[in-house]
Parts: sequence; structure tokens; C-alpha cells
Amino acid sequence: MTVLLQIDFSMPAEMLGENLSKNAAGLAATINTEPGFISKIWTENAQTEEAGGIYLFSNRESAERYAAMHIERVKQMGAKNINCKLFDINIPLTKINHGL
Repeated sequence: MTVLLQIDFSMPAEMLGENLSKNAAGLAATINTEPGFISKIWTENAQTEEAGGIYLFSNRESAERYAAMHIERVKQMGAKNINCKLFDINIPLTKINHGL
């Protein structure tokens, strides 16, 4: 079953926007090779100094494995107040709204 992973955290505003785009391009490419990975939407709000992402994985095990690894990675990047949530997706309703 497709699983949505939501991760967000505090990150200084100066590390977001163009700086994040430049500094995380290599990281973005490696995410594509993660087992079970389908897609990611990168999120950020410089005004509230928050960043993160919304991910789709093909199964819960892959999402959980990735979340554990990524939480440690963003800690090393200086992230604080890290939140992580997993959700199952209601596929029939999501398809009605063009989600998949």
C-alpha cells in the first residue's frame, strides 16, 4: 500500500531557498535511489524557518527505514524540532482528486 511520509523541522532561513537548492541537489538525486521511493515535494517557509518534505513510498517498511535514516541526516545538517508522520493513503478518493 502506498504510504505518505511527512517530515518537517526548524532550519535557519539563510539555509533555505537558493542556498538549499544549490546545496541539496546531490542529496535530491540520491533520494531517487531509495528503496520503495516514488516521489518527494520539498517544502520550506523562510518566514517561520521551517523546511521538510512530503514523500510517497510504495510500502510502509521503506518509508519507515527512510524516515529513520533521514532524521539522523537532517540533524547533522543542523535541523531542530524534527517531526515525522506516516499516513496510509486512501487510493480511491485520492484518484478522484488527481493525487495518484
